Order: sequence, then C-alpha cells, then structure tokens
Amino acid sequence: MAIASKKKQLIASNHFPFDKNLPSFNCLSSSKKPELCRFKCKAQVGGRITIGSLERRSGNYKPSSWDYDFIQSLSTHEYEDERYLKRASELVEHVKMMLDDETMGDVEKLELIDDLERLGICYHFEDKINEILKQIHGQGWSKREMDLGTTALGFRLLRKHGFSISQELFNRFKNEKGEFDTSLGCDTKGLLQLYEASFLLMRGEDTLELAREFSTKCLKQKIENEGIDRGIFMDEHLSILVRKALELPLHWRVLRPNTRWFINAYELKQNMNPIVLELAKLDFNIVQATQQGELKQLSRWWEQTRLSQKMPFARDRLVECYFWAASGMYDIKNGYARTMNTKINAFITVIDDMFDVYATLEELQLFYNVIQRYA
Repeated sequence: MAIASKKKQLIASNHFPFDKNLPSFNCLSSSKKPELCRFKCKAQVGGRITIGSLERRSGNYKPSSWDYDFIQSLSTHEYEDERYLKRASELVEHVKMMLDDETMGDVEKLELIDDLERLGICYHFEDKINEILKQIHGQGWSKREMDLGTTALGFRLLRKHGFSISQELFNRFKNEKGEFDTSLGCDTKGLLQLYEASFLLMRGEDTLELAREFSTKCLKQKIENEGIDRGIFMDEHLSILVRKALELPLHWRVLRPNTRWFINAYELKQNMNPIVLELAKLDFNIVQATQQGELKQLSRWWEQTRLSQKMPFARDRLVECYFWAASGMYDIKNGYARTMNTKINAFITVIDDMFDVYATLEELQLFYNVIQRYA
C-alpha cells in the first residue's frame, strides 16, 4: 500500500494527464502558481569501522533513497502508444511551420525560440533554429535600433549558439557617465532579458558585468516592492520568471529538470501558444515514460550485480547517475548512450569510494594491477 501511495504521488506531481479520446488533446488548464524549490545539502562526517582486526575508514553514506520495488512499480507503457507518438509528430510539424512563416518578424521568432528552449522541446528544431539565428546574425543584428528586451534576448540567443556578437551593442542604453540609464528601471521585461544575457559574459567584458549589477539591483527592488504596488509586474507570468531568474539564471541551469516548472509558468503567459503548450506537455510525458522505462531496466541490472550488498561501504547512487546522464541526453533516441553512461558512472562511484575511503594501500595496488592486466 505504501508503494502504491508513493507511486500515485509521484505521477500526480510529475506528469501531465491528457484526454485519452484522440485525436484532440485538451491542454491542461491550471491556476496553480509554479513554486520555487530550494535545495539544502548537508556534509557527511567520516568515521571508522572495524572488520576483523582491520580498522577501515567509512564515509557514513546513507542508503539509496530509491526503493527497488518502487522503481519497478512505475507505469511506463501509456505514452509508448503509437497515437501519442503520432500526435507529437503532428505538433512538431505545426511548430516547424511557425518557424518557417515568413510573415513572422525576427523578434517574434526569437521569442518563440526562447520559449521552445525553456520548455525543453528545442531539440526537435535544432537545424531550423540555427538557420534562423544565422540569418538574423547575418542581417546585422547588433546595428539595429531596438528596445532593451529585444536587444538582450537576441544577444543571449546568438551568443549561446556560438555566433560572434559584441557587448558594445548595449552602449546605447548607457548615459554620459557610462552607467545604464535609470529610466530602464521601468522596463521589467527588458531588465529580465538584460539580467539573463549578462551571464553569458566573457573575461574582460565590463559592460556585461555592469549590466548584471544594474539589472539584479533593479529586479530585486521590484520584488521587494511588489507587496506594496501590485502593478509593478505587468502579469503573473513575468513575476514568477523574475523570481526564478534571481534564484538561478537560465545559463546556470540544467534546463531539462526545470522543464516541468517552465511548462506551468508558460500556461500563465498572456500570448501563450496552445500548440506549443500541447507539444511541451506531450513531449514531457513521452520522454519521462521512456526514461522511467530505462531506469527500471537499469535498476534490475544493478540489483543483479549485487554491488550495493557486496560493497556496502560505497554509495548506492544508480538513480542519481541516471539523472546526470538523462539531464544532458534527454532525446528518446539517445537511450543507449544514457544507459551506458549510467552504468559507467555507477561503477566509477563504487571504485572512487573504494580508493578514497575504504581500501588499504596494499589492496589498491592489487586492484590496480588487475586492471592493468585486463587493459
């Protein structure tokens, strides 16, 4: 019963239910405000254990938080159904048509690309996105006269994708003292984009350092004054994006684990695109089901090795190793790479603890010699 209860809680909080009566998919409507999550880490103090007459060090590692039976109880078959994959393909084609739309301006395309990246579905459109950014860059983006938000958004996306673009395009927003004009403090959306762009600075780029200080100060003041003046933020969507950014900027985030949060936030956007939202939810569910299936297989493999029982001094961190692999390689086509990466990291973790904590120098020398002969 406890396992079933945990399962229901996990599924309820980490996937998006869909109307099973295809072909129409009803987008989830939610008024719940996305919550910010804060994580705390605690240092572990080492100790010593005695085995026979030999005293050994111990890392005092806690057992795995993930129960084997719980992982095996996860239901992963629903979104492997062909109808979901077919619907996802249809939605991908719809979004490609949006990106190909010649009537859509460059600013609108940049905003769409930004949304696709935040929602974790940009990997479906990598070639098209690079093509659009190359075209925008070739048209002299840095020489255009644009508002702060548009300038910063274009700068961030172009630099993120490897295009050469100078910090000097922000000089037009400075006053005669070389400081950012205080009048920019009224443009909350622009400040947010400037803040996010400033984290892509390179060594010696003083303008971006100044941009980070200026935008951070202004945004924090707006958060502090929000309780006094509810009109500071134009909409709730902008307010929660500012809070999320101040917690940790986009450039420092591993985006895939944050996709669930950004989907909830995107629903609150005034000009939200329902096709993009539906694709984001469906893709999230398909990818999650695929990865849960892989984790179940890896969990069975790890249980069969019995390393966690035979080497209890080492960290049992299979799920964490898989999370590491899946965060960067989340396309469902990369299943083999995720699996092998997880297995390698699980072995490395055990070997690392053996060398750093548990084994004697003589034992390590013997182990090293065995590895050398095997290699």
